[in-house]
Amino acid sequence: MIALSFWFRAFDFGVIAMNDNEYMGLALKLAEKGCGFVSPNPMVGAVIVKDGRIIGQGWHQRYGQPHAERNALSACTESPKGATMYVTLEPCCHYGKQPPCVDAILQSGISRVVVGSADPNPLVSGKGIQILQQNGIDVAQGVMKDECDRLNEVFFYYIQTKLPFVVMKYAMTMDGKIATSTGASKWITGEQARAHVQQQRHKYTAIMVGIGTVLADDPLLNCRIEGGISPIRIICDSNLRTPLSSQIVATAAQIPTIIAACCDDEERRLPYIKAGCEVLSVPGKDGQIDLTELMKLLGERNIDSILLEGGGTLNWSALESGIVNKVQAYIAPKLLGGQSAKTPVEGRGFSEIKDSPVLKNSVITRLGEDILIESEVDGGVYRNC
Repeated sequence: MIALSFWFRAFDFGVIAMNDNEYMGLALKLAEKGCGFVSPNPMVGAVIVKDGRIIGQGWHQRYGQPHAERNALSACTESPKGATMYVTLEPCCHYGKQPPCVDAILQSGISRVVVGSADPNPLVSGKGIQILQQNGIDVAQGVMKDECDRLNEVFFYYIQTKLPFVVMKYAMTMDGKIATSTGASKWITGEQARAHVQQQRHKYTAIMVGIGTVLADDPLLNCRIEGGISPIRIICDSNLRTPLSSQIVATAAQIPTIIAACCDDEERRLPYIKAGCEVLSVPGKDGQIDLTELMKLLGERNIDSILLEGGGTLNWSALESGIVNKVQAYIAPKLLGGQSAKTPVEGRGFSEIKDSPVLKNSVITRLGEDILIESEVDGGVYRNC
């Protein structure tokens, strides 16, 4: 989260305004309110300032609804003519579900626009800024760029590749075990860490596990935050072994569920379809789902992000296929031991250290007694540079 300090210096003649970074920081906090509600669109926040006073603010609240700039303009307490707009992402200049935001800015009389991130969407990609400048508006770019880019890492990746941004998540002990030698795994981490996982389920569009997890745990894979959105559930099940009595199938009519299988037998697929599941035919590779092909199919369905909560087998397949963009490791101060106790990544492993994925830009967060380490997979993220 972004730490902000909104201090005003009061003098006889009034209040001296915050600087550009502080106003952009406020716009970022507003943008975060759209988390989980706007995908596959980006999270965007906007703040309008006139004579050192905030006169309007807004954010993109829901997919298909007005964008942050228009919400901020409609919330203005006075005319925005001559004001400055701070916006976390370059204003759009094309018609989608909403009209171009640059048109609204030009009509408002705003004289200066401060932008955080440039928009990598080919329909925008500098054109929005160019239109503003051509119409006499002073545009400042790259204010808190790193923070603004990080906010929309999912959007930036998806809009450039049309592939889901994949986050591999697991909880383990300090000796690297995700379960005991008998398979017991509840609970490795504490309440704060588990609550954080629920926030991630709300944040990302889909959640993916393998058939092994379904058979062992019979999970529901929903979001348990009040008002949160449950992710689309994706089950990698090559031979269509998901029990019809499982929680996944029983709730498929309420929570969108995709079973990815290498099975074209209509008779076997029909009971799942009747229960509300989508059975997605995916090519096989070495007896398993071809994850690279699965990502292409999911991207075509506007699934822009996936929280991978699989076991060691699926995690290995995901790393081997190169689909992982980010790793979230929740580490509990416990030691389990056991030669046969499961670890986060199994499979045959990489034979050479030089072939293994390299993690970078790690961020460490304390969650009660547990620690979360979030790292990018080197080469796995397209940045808006």
